[in-house]
Amino acid sequence: MVGVNKVILIGNLGKDPEIITFETAKKATFPLATTEYFKNKEGNKVEQTEWHNIVCWRGLADIAEKILKKGTQIFIEGKLRTRSWEDKEGNKHYITEVVADNFSVLANRNHPDNNQENEPIEKVLNDETEPLENLPF
Repeated sequence: MVGVNKVILIGNLGKDPEIITFETAKKATFPLATTEYFKNKEGNKVEQTEWHNIVCWRGLADIAEKILKKGTQIFIEGKLRTRSWEDKEGNKHYITEVVADNFSVLANRNHPDNNQENEPIEKVLNDETEPLENLPF
C-alpha cells in the first residue's frame, strides 16, 4: 500500500523568510501561523493558533525571498518531514517541518493597499531562477 504525505495550509508568515545559500542550492525557512476559531462549552469564542515551520528549496526559495514578508497570507502545499540532531551535550532534538512544494500569496497585511493585486510571479522570476520542476522531491 502506498502512503500519502500531503499538507495544505493557509496562514500568515510570522517573520520574513530566513535565507541560507549553499554551494548548489538555496533554502528559505519561515514560521507560518494558522488560526482557528470555535466556541467552547460556555459559548465563548476561542481563538487557537498553531505555528508551523516551513522550508522552501531552490527555485521556490528564490521566489520566497523576493515576495514573502512578515504578515503575508499564503496558501501552501507540501509534505511533512521530521529530522533529528544531537547538540553538544549529546541531547537528541527533533523538529517537524513542512517542506513546501508550492505556495500562492493570498494577501499582504503590511502592503499599504491591501486591495492591490500582488505582483505577477512572472515579474519576480528571471533567467537565474531555477525551474520549480527541478526540485529533488
